[in-house]
Amino acid sequence: MSKRFSKGLRKYIRQEKARLRRESLDYNTQKKLFQELYRKFNISKI
Repeated sequence: MSKRFSKGLRKYIRQEKARLRRESLDYNTQKKLFQELYRKFNISKI
């Protein structure tokens, strides 16, 4: 069973990822920032 988040939370995460992509060009830095974002909401991503 997959865990669904509210529409507002999904929108916020999508916008934050877009902002992080704009701000940092390095892929490894983006990956690290995404992990911090996921940790903030207790989302388990590989």
